[in-house]
Amino acid sequence: AVRRRVPAGLPFALAAALIGAAVFVGHAAYEGGNLRGAILGAGLLSTRTTFGGPLGVLGLGALAAALLWSGRFALIKSVLVAVVGLLALAYLAAALAADVDWSGALAGLLPLRLPTGGELTLLALVGTTVVPYNLFLHAAAARAHYGHGGDLRAARVDTYVSVGLGGLITLAIVWVSAAVFAPGSSPPADAAGLAQPLTASLGAAAGAVVGLGLLAAGLSSAITAPLAAAYALAGLFAWPADDLRDARFRGVWGAVLGTGITVALTGTRPVALILLAQVANGLLLPVIAGFVLWAVNDRGLLGARANGLGRNLLGGLVLALSVVLGARTLYLALV
Repeated sequence: AVRRRVPAGLPFALAAALIGAAVFVGHAAYEGGNLRGAILGAGLLSTRTTFGGPLGVLGLGALAAALLWSGRFALIKSVLVAVVGLLALAYLAAALAADVDWSGALAGLLPLRLPTGGELTLLALVGTTVVPYNLFLHAAAARAHYGHGGDLRAARVDTYVSVGLGGLITLAIVWVSAAVFAPGSSPPADAAGLAQPLTASLGAAAGAVVGLGLLAAGLSSAITAPLAAAYALAGLFAWPADDLRDARFRGVWGAVLGTGITVALTGTRPVALILLAQVANGLLLPVIAGFVLWAVNDRGLLGARANGLGRNLLGGLVLALSVVLGARTLYLALV
């Protein structure tokens, strides 16, 4: 869509540089957090110290690389469905087992009450829930599944269910975190401390539930981030979008995965690294959302299915909120 709407030459070069930088920087930063988060989970599932060191990072990186190198979209999709299913079950089970004030949790959803100084955390939550690279991955998956001019109604239902499930998982994570970081309690000293508040209800299985959730979250994202970056740049530069074995396609996901492995091996604290990656995604979201909103108004491409006034108003509201939140966070970080 960008290639259709941006004139060739310098305008397209500038647009491609902006999108390419947003895609690569955001994905590579997130990849480091993905791997370190997965290592935290693996450490709760096993007492072997190798899972928490460089060998663990390299092992998970090699696993993601092997799956992506296969070039088999159906295999990758099946693995992701299975891993995300485990992720959902683990966090929903943990949320139900946690000591959550359910009436307070539900009442706190609306209206939004942001604690003083909570802008960075809020942006990180947005950045990890509405991850920009999911837009690219979803578009590629929908194209492979539905084809051109396929069943739009079924595609919309698919989106509603997927996004709804993602929001529910995020809420479950927030509820578990609220129980772990209860007011007046000491923050956990390590990953094992994350499971401590759940031992009263889950017993010895608490560590396994939290560990499985962290491992599944990190591993699924470690696969999707490089893949989505490759899909985005393939579309931008007109590479074969359906050929996962194309050398350029492999080069992009290999660069993102390799950068993520390098970042994960630096020894940066996992929580700080994950938060930084999520904030980066939150800051990049307005750039990607702006291009998407622009593209879906291309009547030459979409005809009668281009955005109408109602969807443009909703899309503009989402874009404005992401811009304001990102600008506020940058202001607080620089002042």
